[in-house]
Amino acid sequence: MTERRVPGRSLVTRRALVDIIRPAVAGSYGVTGFACASPAERLLGWLGLVAPGIRVSLQDGLALELRLTVAYGVPVAEVARQADSAVRYALRRAIGREVDRLTIHVGGMRYDPASVVPTGPQVGSPAAGSPVDEDLDAPTPVEQVVATAVEAGGDPTR
Repeated sequence: MTERRVPGRSLVTRRALVDIIRPAVAGSYGVTGFACASPAERLLGWLGLVAPGIRVSLQDGLALELRLTVAYGVPVAEVARQADSAVRYALRRAIGREVDRLTIHVGGMRYDPASVVPTGPQVGSPAAGSPVDEDLDAPTPVEQVVATAVEAGGDPTR
């Protein structure tokens, strides 16, 4: 189907652009939030006067500047690539316009200890190669339940 152009123009506000950009970036792999450039920007964001972490300029085409916080342990370059792709796609789809310049700054990293998997021996656990005190031939709780059901004359498959 061919697209028919209708004469006229449409206006899109900066706030509308921010409303398109924010969820696109927030849903990107490794992005944990938006960073503020200064304490003043943090205060203005808290008051709702500015969107922290997103600057939109329309002077020389559509130029965007993003300040992100990234999850600890993920490749920063990959996070930036994902955010770039997500923003360009969302704007192309929503307003039919390409981004002329997109700058991404990583303003910090967020560390969540629950999401980091330990890689080596932990304090209080046996070191690699040391004997373990637990009996490896002992039945697991599931095996104990099945054995009890069989001894009682029941069918363990029900």
